[in-house]
Amino acid sequence: MIFLVTGVAGFIGFHVSQSLLNLGHKVVGIDNLNDYYDVHLKQARLEQIAKNPDFTFIKMDLADRQAISSLFSEYQFERVIHLGAQAGVRYSIDNPHAYADSNLIGHLNILEGCRHNKVGHLLYASSSSVYGLNSKMPFSTDDSVDHPISLYAATKKANELMSHTYSHLYKLPTTGLRFFTVYGPWGRPDMALFKFTRAMLAGDKIDVYNNGKMMRDFTYISDIVESIVRLQNVIPQSDSSWTVEMGSAANSSAPYRVYNIGNSQPVSLLTYIEALERSLGVVAHKNMLPMQPGDVLGTSADTQPLYDTINFRPKITIHEGIQKFVDWYREFYNK
Repeated sequence: MIFLVTGVAGFIGFHVSQSLLNLGHKVVGIDNLNDYYDVHLKQARLEQIAKNPDFTFIKMDLADRQAISSLFSEYQFERVIHLGAQAGVRYSIDNPHAYADSNLIGHLNILEGCRHNKVGHLLYASSSSVYGLNSKMPFSTDDSVDHPISLYAATKKANELMSHTYSHLYKLPTTGLRFFTVYGPWGRPDMALFKFTRAMLAGDKIDVYNNGKMMRDFTYISDIVESIVRLQNVIPQSDSSWTVEMGSAANSSAPYRVYNIGNSQPVSLLTYIEALERSLGVVAHKNMLPMQPGDVLGTSADTQPLYDTINFRPKITIHEGIQKFVDWYREFYNK
């Protein structure tokens, strides 16, 4: 099939594209290569994917309505995996307009492209951050997500609402993917594992927020990719028996679904740091700090509906995953 992958130079987009290409599909990838983090890393990812002749890269901004419309008309994609967005919870506090342009207008442009070109299935990135002030764990897709605590989270909830509207009005099959703290080789420099590794190897202190009293459902990248690749073949169907009063919020009478994509084994931040210390052979010097605005104390995913749907559970443990990241980091940066 012909896939569109947005955010193809990003962490998850890069790995998903590699997997699809290895399976024999054709991939058209778009990315605006913005400088939110090191553009060299994004270009290095693209160089890896470009080795496959079935890959086409087009530099493009999601907010460019005419360019996105022309792209869909030209390629007639059978599947769209929409991973492009302005990332980062903390960055959204000071740079809100970047999120409106990319995450709201950009998502609408993708929906319109899918609608007018009869795309068979749209999968799009949501986030565990939509759970906001929820304290009941594990987080379930049946839970309310009406109290986000960052603009980033609010845009991701808006993406789910926009997608449901298109599923209802135009019968466009959509699947929302609520990712839980993805990590692994080729990861994002603004994420904790990358920042900790860089600082520890340099002999610098690492910033540990809320004095380390935080839990995260860290999920290794290959487990995320396997879930996405399996889900793209599970096309949501309309369900006339579903009602708001009786049904799950993750389903609908429209061809619409939402899944948690996580590991379901939350780990404390301090345990995560200890595993990194072992992999690096370096003791972390910690700068203990209070909680940051926009952060949540813990995340834990109820992923049983996902496992029931795709017959797959994450396989990579924290220790394995961190070691794989460290091996990649040392090779890539010659450290």
